[in-house]
Amino acid sequence: MTRYNAWTVFWNGLTGQKGWDRAWRDPEPRTDYEVVIVGGGLHGLATAYYLARNHGITNVAVVEKGWLGGGNGGRNTTIVRSNYMLPGNRQFYEHSLKLWENLSHDLNYNVMFSQRSHVTLLHSPAARDAAARRYNTLRLTGSDAEMWDLETLKREIPHLNYGPDARFPIIGAAVQKRAGTARHDAVAWGYARGADSRGVDILQNCEVTGVRSQDGRVTELETTRGTIRGQKVGFAVAGNTSRLWQMAGLGNLPIETHKLQAFVSEPLKPLLDQVVVFGVGGAHFYISQSDKGGMVFGGDLDWYKSYAQRGNLPIVQDVAECATSILPCLGRVRLLRHWAGVMDMSMDGTFFLCKTPLDNLYLNAGWNYGGFKASPASGWYFADLIANDRPDPILADHDLTRFERGVNIDERGAGPDPKLHG
Repeated sequence: MTRYNAWTVFWNGLTGQKGWDRAWRDPEPRTDYEVVIVGGGLHGLATAYYLARNHGITNVAVVEKGWLGGGNGGRNTTIVRSNYMLPGNRQFYEHSLKLWENLSHDLNYNVMFSQRSHVTLLHSPAARDAAARRYNTLRLTGSDAEMWDLETLKREIPHLNYGPDARFPIIGAAVQKRAGTARHDAVAWGYARGADSRGVDILQNCEVTGVRSQDGRVTELETTRGTIRGQKVGFAVAGNTSRLWQMAGLGNLPIETHKLQAFVSEPLKPLLDQVVVFGVGGAHFYISQSDKGGMVFGGDLDWYKSYAQRGNLPIVQDVAECATSILPCLGRVRLLRHWAGVMDMSMDGTFFLCKTPLDNLYLNAGWNYGGFKASPASGWYFADLIANDRPDPILADHDLTRFERGVNIDERGAGPDPKLHG
């Protein structure tokens, strides 16, 4: 595999770009693997990479029904942050952010991680107090956090709607400067290239159609490219988790599948150097500007269960109203396209990384809004779980029995209902 550096770029520019190797192979499936990861998105690819890199387990297959990164990995707003507060979540997302900070060097692939700051707008003294509690927790646990007053915010982002008649008057902001955005396709390609270079088989267009089990273990996976057996099997398929769970004969999960839309505008001149977020009065909105100039933004779930990957006009209206309420200068900007990701919403808004009732089956699910930013740490800890057959201590409560024990890891404080975690 060619190692990317300035010299290879220069040399290939002089020689007609003929010296590049294929980024990853397209192998035929083998019958048996040590580990089979179902799901060729960011979490599945990251898991395979860290299994090989951290644990020396290279007899691994990543099984993907379409093309790698073609699910939620390519259908999100690419925001990276670690401003979580509750035990378990706090350490997990901070570890993920630290992995993001060195990911391009680790993968030898530019994932275009841009630490442009995550700015949460505040609209009331109560919101400011709640944010101060959360951000003080960040600072006490070794992360970065700032509270901006109104004058500082105006100086940093002058074109927000600060007028006296604004629909949502702004009084300040909570800021994490190390947060930012990354390029979702580049992350998928980087992890795929890194995993493949260590011997992992990436099997695209290989849909799982059945899960056979016997004596409390998964024995084989039926796929559109033949039967595949794995000594250990991991599910990392986001909103399709419930489908595979039922294939395995395990009944229902404490997960609902909803769709989450995202949008991008026509390219503009540089306008917004940060990720800006607000939530007040039933509104929920986040926006940043891509390297191509498009404004990338999104808002709430569609509020009904669905496996569809397409948008609809009511959410277009809702998100457009949020955008113009906070950035009136976008009022005449054209919408270029919109799409939907299929979200696996857990009952408390927090993920599952755990063993399952089947002895050799492992679950990675319930990511809600946190999937993209969690990708590196998700792969890191899921690989650790599979390799060592036990969860890391910080993830002890991120299992399927936590509700039986009365443990809600509820960052938003909205109660055990996925529709409230939008």
